[in-house]
Amino acid sequence: MVSLAGSQILSPKQRPCAPRRPGHSMRTIRSALLHPDSPPGPSSRPRAAADEGDSDIENLTDSVIDFRLSELAATAGPAHPAAVAKSSSANAAATEMLELSRDFSDYSSFNSDISGELERLAAAAATPRSDAPDLAAVDLNDLESMDLSADAAPLDRVEPFVLACVQALGPDAAPDARRAAAARIRLLAKHRSDIRELVGVSGAIPALVPLLRSTDPVAQENAVTALLNLSLEELNRSAITAAGAIKPLVYALRTGTASAKQNAACALLSLSGIEENRATIGACGAIAPLVALLSAGSTRGKKDALTTLYRLCSARRNKERAVSAGAVVPLVHLIGERGTGTSEKAMVVLASLASIAEGRDAVVEAGGIPALVETIEDGPAREKEFAVVALLQLCSECSSNRALLVREGAIPPLVALSQSGSARAKHKS
Repeated sequence: MVSLAGSQILSPKQRPCAPRRPGHSMRTIRSALLHPDSPPGPSSRPRAAADEGDSDIENLTDSVIDFRLSELAATAGPAHPAAVAKSSSANAAATEMLELSRDFSDYSSFNSDISGELERLAAAAATPRSDAPDLAAVDLNDLESMDLSADAAPLDRVEPFVLACVQALGPDAAPDARRAAAARIRLLAKHRSDIRELVGVSGAIPALVPLLRSTDPVAQENAVTALLNLSLEELNRSAITAAGAIKPLVYALRTGTASAKQNAACALLSLSGIEENRATIGACGAIAPLVALLSAGSTRGKKDALTTLYRLCSARRNKERAVSAGAVVPLVHLIGERGTGTSEKAMVVLASLASIAEGRDAVVEAGGIPALVETIEDGPAREKEFAVVALLQLCSECSSNRALLVREGAIPPLVALSQSGSARAKHKS
């Protein structure tokens, strides 16, 4: 590395007078080398704070320069192909460091080795890797017939298609190309965990998020479903959240096709696996469109909405939002839809809402107690168990509800259930 020991420093009269670039003093240049994230130019810190750090900045040693060159060399070195799309930022960093070294050359006699090394590294960073996929040669139509099993499609074969899809999702791409790319990522992320992980680190997630607000319903549905499939990989959930997808997913839940709404509900359910996201999802307005899906959705849509509401209502504020959005009335109606799987889920959500006073009042007002008593009398064994749990929640802290339960004739079926039901049903009865 460079040493100052053998350097001959010329006097100011002997030194050639190089033009000084405005805003680049030696202190600025050295500070930029030490703190690459700070733009060159006059410091915005108060003078007193700047003076305290002068001694550290002035002690620019070979080890600091080594460290910066090592960082730049790491940028120029081999990278995972999924990161090739980010090479422009590496080139910009190399160019910035090169300009700094040239500024250095105006004022220092030991600059030549540094400048030459930086020149070499900048050129290396700008040179495409020989093993990088040739995206121009990738035909995305081949995905339609490709066998995506692990044996037939190892990751190194799939990777060029993933990167080509990400490229086609760019903001400058044609709408048709973006729609098709979202559909292909949806397909790629459908079955295999390792492909979902690969797509997650390729830059596809932030590229998909803007399509959630697309006026093209097909593009919106493809983006929603692609993000749903990607969210099945736990590592991707934080990335989807960080990309700002929650509010656009709520938008798709309100405005999308029937399939888009169902898949948006499932995607929000997946993201609610991160506990901190539950309050955020509720605050972004997800509760009201989920309640609407209870009334107007397909059987599958109703199940997805019920499961998502149950998860979100672990937060008290979301229970209040659900009651305010009118969730109780459709939930009571769903109790009567036996044999579809929605009845059990509806009673579970009702029991959750009945844990707050507003929820208990709403259930009673909507006729929930007679519906639950009828289920205990005539429903399948599993539904009886859920019904008695909901009734227990309604009556545990409300004496008036206990009186209503007695008037509805609940005592005989409860006694029968305590003798012949499952262990849990007996205990709750």
